[in-house]
Amino acid sequence: MTRLTFALLLIAVLTANSIAFADDNRRPNFLVILADDVGRDAIGCYGGLSYPTPQIDALAETGLRFNHGYVMPSCHPTRITLLSGKYPFRTGHPRWGSYPSAEEDRTFASLLRKAGYATAVAGKWQLSLLTKDPDQPHRMGFDDYCLFGWHEGPRYWQPMLIQNGTVRDDVADRYGPDVYVEFLAEFMEQHRHDPFLAYYPMALCHDVTDDLDEPVPYGPGKDRYENYAEMMQAMDERVGRIVAVLDRLELRENTMILFLGDNGTAGRSIIRAEDGKYIRDPVFSETTWGRVQGGKTELTDSGTRVPWIVNWPGHVAERGVTDALVDGSDLLPTLLQLAGVELETPDEIDGRSFAGTLSDPEHSTRDWVFAEARNKSWVADRRWKLYNDGRLFDRDTDPLEQAPVKKPGTPETQEAITRLQSIQTSLNK
Repeated sequence: MTRLTFALLLIAVLTANSIAFADDNRRPNFLVILADDVGRDAIGCYGGLSYPTPQIDALAETGLRFNHGYVMPSCHPTRITLLSGKYPFRTGHPRWGSYPSAEEDRTFASLLRKAGYATAVAGKWQLSLLTKDPDQPHRMGFDDYCLFGWHEGPRYWQPMLIQNGTVRDDVADRYGPDVYVEFLAEFMEQHRHDPFLAYYPMALCHDVTDDLDEPVPYGPGKDRYENYAEMMQAMDERVGRIVAVLDRLELRENTMILFLGDNGTAGRSIIRAEDGKYIRDPVFSETTWGRVQGGKTELTDSGTRVPWIVNWPGHVAERGVTDALVDGSDLLPTLLQLAGVELETPDEIDGRSFAGTLSDPEHSTRDWVFAEARNKSWVADRRWKLYNDGRLFDRDTDPLEQAPVKKPGTPETQEAITRLQSIQTSLNK
């Protein structure tokens, strides 16, 4: 599909098919929960066996679970993609810990705020040093924010939190993830009569910051940091808490909840600091397909295929499962479509709205997804994955990518190569 064809298609979708969700008397609220370093292998409803996740599983039980949700294999590129609707190479591969200034007024938060939404973010930012640029979240569309100082201070115990430009002085004895939930809960209650966007990029389950002058503190009475299993429990509990706020405010039926991961599970996690050095433990998860180590930073499915769950009572059928392809760029156009907001320049983004899949799990607007890292990339459909170095994998027979398909292969193989190469070429234009 050419970019012109896609642009015309997206315009048609946003204008003629803004589905009944945005036709109600009140536009829907959005709660976007982005878990950190949590892959499919860690979630019960996806076959994870190591960590109980009752709150997340409940969202899937009463909502729609995507089998094919993809992001970039590490946190910063995923955040760029989610906020902009564009793959990182479109914005010049922004340096780590930054966001392109030319894109700041085009984030999903900026566009929703322009359309009358109240907007807030709490948790992990990672797009600037907030002590040096405290206004950046506001410029990017968030009315209110409470964020930990990425590489500026702790995110868990005794957190360094910056709220609307000011370092908080009342959280020295607090656990950061509790503060993030409380901040968004207050925001949602304050705006319960208005359409709102609450963006919750969680700190959990990323390990502690490791590049400060002194090691960050352990929790009270602890001689080590939380291990991955403990962080998973804490993450799941806080998902339950923030969803309970919507129940208490009687907002569940008018709020679309999206839960997803920013990349695969970490392969190692810091467990303690000794003599100025951080000690890391490997992270393995038992799953229905075997014991696996976390694949964060890898372009394999272990690093890029993540939990992706939409919950919206009355609008999304319960116990739904879909094989529709989605990737991180799709969040922006989906939120806008559901809010009834028309994109002025749809040809400039890579995302495609998955709003239609929410009412019809058989519906899909994508035939392929994309991921990139360190000058490597792939294009994939449900079965085939083609890397930019020419390697092809049959995901049906080799889901762990142990050996590329031998060439020239079968006519079916050749058809897959030709088709996916054409997509790669179109992306490079």
